[in-house]
Amino acid sequence: MAVNLKARCFLSLNDFSSEEIRHLLEATRVLKQQFKTGNKPLALKGKSLGMIFQKASTRTRVSFEVAMYQLGGQALYFSANDLQLKRGETIADTARVLSRYVDGLIARVYAHNDILDLAQYATIPVINALSDYNHPCQGLTDLFTIYEKKKTFKDLKIAYLGDGNNVVHSLIFGVAKVGGTLRVATPAGYEPNPDVVKLGQDEAKKNDARIEIMTDPFFNDTATTEIYTDVWTSMGQEAEQKKRVRDLKDYQVNQELVKNAKPDVLIMHCLPAHRGEEITGEVIDGPNSIVWDQAENRLHTQKALLVQLMKEKNVE
Repeated sequence: MAVNLKARCFLSLNDFSSEEIRHLLEATRVLKQQFKTGNKPLALKGKSLGMIFQKASTRTRVSFEVAMYQLGGQALYFSANDLQLKRGETIADTARVLSRYVDGLIARVYAHNDILDLAQYATIPVINALSDYNHPCQGLTDLFTIYEKKKTFKDLKIAYLGDGNNVVHSLIFGVAKVGGTLRVATPAGYEPNPDVVKLGQDEAKKNDARIEIMTDPFFNDTATTEIYTDVWTSMGQEAEQKKRVRDLKDYQVNQELVKNAKPDVLIMHCLPAHRGEEITGEVIDGPNSIVWDQAENRLHTQKALLVQLMKEKNVE
């Protein structure tokens, strides 16, 4: 049975089945290949995407804007100061109005409830471009980048070190859907949301996957296929930076850690990177790093996502 995602919202990888996620990954592969070989389908010609940004962004904003342009559509950027939300208009009313003007919405917000409210009241697809709960666009990109490099999720064994944040939550949901093992190492007090862990572990049982949470930062071994990290201090946590750097100093991805893994272990980071904190320069710029491919693939996965959700007719 063909997968049809038209008009769906994309709020969390946990909302999508394993089959649907694999469908999105295959759609990404096809579109990326088409554009790389000069066959550029204008699948969203005449379509408009509204982009609400409560948080600053480099990769998310640029990749969505370029994606819409390359697909023949247009993107409209709204900062927090550009909308009447700052003056008291409700999210519900904003969603209703924008649904009359554009064909899809993305939102990068602080509180996940804002995304949920947008999706509840909008009559067009809403894409979570980051919230405090999860980062599904990054998670989808991570899965695609791994699949592109390894051609399979069989024997996948990701070691994540650092803060148990929104990126980790999407990794948990993603690995639980496609299979493999995700081992998350954080200091006590920095663990992922326990509700997310439970959802992921329950889903993992259905898909021959494992989600493990631990505090030992030196757990990686020769079976590790990917080492992943993220910034220790996210936007909105700046006041905690000194404490976080102190608490997380033993969770740095450095050359000593990498040399204990497989020779072909892949190094991943969703960026931006704080070199010398969560990762060293020699590792992120080293031969095992796929960080820049990972960043580029935000464009390709989001392009496929937009086509699948906003298409006029079924696109395989």
